[in-house]
Amino acid sequence: MGEDGFFVDCTLGYAGHSEAILRAHPGLRLLGIDRDPQALEYSRRRLEPFHDRVRFLRGSFSQLLPQLLREYPIRGVLADFGVSSLQLDQRDRGFSFQSEGLDMRMDPEQPLDAFEVVNRYSGEELERIFRDYGEIRPARRLAEAIVRQRNHRPIESGKELATLAEKLLPSRGKTHPATQLFQAIRIEVNDELGEIRRLLDALEANPPSGAIVSLITFHSLEDRLVKQRFREWSRQCICPPQAPRCSCGGDHALGRELFRKARSASKEEEQENPRSRSAKLRSFRFRNDPEAGNE
Repeated sequence: MGEDGFFVDCTLGYAGHSEAILRAHPGLRLLGIDRDPQALEYSRRRLEPFHDRVRFLRGSFSQLLPQLLREYPIRGVLADFGVSSLQLDQRDRGFSFQSEGLDMRMDPEQPLDAFEVVNRYSGEELERIFRDYGEIRPARRLAEAIVRQRNHRPIESGKELATLAEKLLPSRGKTHPATQLFQAIRIEVNDELGEIRRLLDALEANPPSGAIVSLITFHSLEDRLVKQRFREWSRQCICPPQAPRCSCGGDHALGRELFRKARSASKEEEQENPRSRSAKLRSFRFRNDPEAGNE
């Protein structure tokens, strides 16, 4: 990462990553994005020592990033797609299995929440999101069980939903049976996969010269999107696979992956922070473009 210019933290959260980068690179300035006003308020306090180097932006990173890429000399882009500890630890937010509510909104002002999904979606819609976003095999059986239960009375808490999942879904080691169910509903509520696709589209449309993009994913659906796009960006030849020889010139790579396999947390880090157990980091460096002025 260059020693001056800007880096974008697309998921500011507690600002732990951003604080470390600001300390390590005194010439860099931060553009910090989050949908959650509580996260931004916490980050303002934490990053007060760097106040003259930080700009806070509330909103969706997929909507804000395209303009930032056009207007600023971006040296790096970071996104941590997991639910923040701030959100998990507050039971009224509905992200945890012990939540008293059923919310799961990263932006508390958006209209769609988990209560609406669980209690208003049709059985077919529930089956779709459980299958596609949770990769749950008994998706139909789980959807039918939720519909039966809510016909008696609405499902109003994460605790209720987790209890239902425990009866129908198998345990997998240390992983709670409701993990994939909560993941599927959270993805639907926050359009998480759509957000990632639009982030990748923005970077592809306006690649920041010489910048490093580091993306942290927490499940296979997210990781697959990032992995496939980074591989596409690394291809020199874009001729069809059936072409007998290269005719495209072979100089189409946008840059290169910094490591071929995703990086995972060490055993020590997992012990200190169990939530890092499923995290995967992939990084990509865009090629330098002399005409972009971002070298």
